[in-house]
Amino acid sequence: MSDTMHAMQLNATGQSLQLVELPIPKPTRGQVLVRVRACGVCRTDLHILDGELPNPSLPLIPGHEIVGEVVACGEGVEAKLIGLRVGIPWLGWTCGKCRYCRSGRENLCDEARFTGYTLPGGYAEYIVADERYCFPIPDGYDSIHAAPLMCAGLIGYRSYRFIGEDVEHLGIYGFGAAGHILAQIAIQQGKQVYAFTRPADKTVQDFARDLGVTWVGDSTETPPRLLDAAILFAPVGALIPAALRVVVKGGVVVAGGIHMSDIPSFPYRILWEERIIRSVANLTRQDGLEFMTLAEQIPIQVKVERYELEQANLALQNLREGRVKGAEVLSLAQ
Repeated sequence: MSDTMHAMQLNATGQSLQLVELPIPKPTRGQVLVRVRACGVCRTDLHILDGELPNPSLPLIPGHEIVGEVVACGEGVEAKLIGLRVGIPWLGWTCGKCRYCRSGRENLCDEARFTGYTLPGGYAEYIVADERYCFPIPDGYDSIHAAPLMCAGLIGYRSYRFIGEDVEHLGIYGFGAAGHILAQIAIQQGKQVYAFTRPADKTVQDFARDLGVTWVGDSTETPPRLLDAAILFAPVGALIPAALRVVVKGGVVVAGGIHMSDIPSFPYRILWEERIIRSVANLTRQDGLEFMTLAEQIPIQVKVERYELEQANLALQNLREGRVKGAEVLSLAQ
């Protein structure tokens, strides 16, 4: 194995990524070294590049939807993990001691560190990761199709958990990587899914119909009936009052993104009658274990567009311009 690796690196926010050659990192205590096979391209990566998420650890290797093979273990990690295929998600480390960690809410840890943001990410040939935050990948998914499960799938699943048990009619605003994965789970569990897309985005609307959603429209439209809940993956604050207007009394609107434009003022009347707005922050290891079990039981058809590592800037630009059907993945066949 060479002593160096290639990576796409962010040197300053607002700039394009640069292809660099760096030393392969060495795992320390509790860590594993993973040879990256695939890394998804997430809208959160765009928020980091654009400076919408503050204080990234620059220079930074982005990427937090990672699938690869363990090739070395640090002190305290069992050598039998070598050769195991694992997924590495956004949440990369927590303190284990704060009030949130001690109450099963490690996703809110005050000292949390995040892959591809405050820790080096997966736009690279190798990555070191905390062994505790690596998940086994179900055998039914190859690495390319498993990568989007590590964020689009996980955050979608956590958002889905918060809509309540008696939801029959679910709206999904933003039908990209997370939306198309979650829609399949909801449909398999007997829910009627209403997909809201960018205005006049016929390609994505046809894609949603192919997955079996009940209704498709753009985000300015009113669905044919009131919804029990809505989940927003589009980072558009104006969609919060739009969603509140189309959910039933006691309905829930879940904001599933890490960043959103400002929410405009809206009349209290559309929040009244016990409607709820809640956000989703990060994920927990329990989310990961539950979702991987679910993904093994439900064959999720992950639609991917494949890019080489050196094409990361192109993938990000296509994502920015809304020219993506499904999920984008960097392929690192070594």
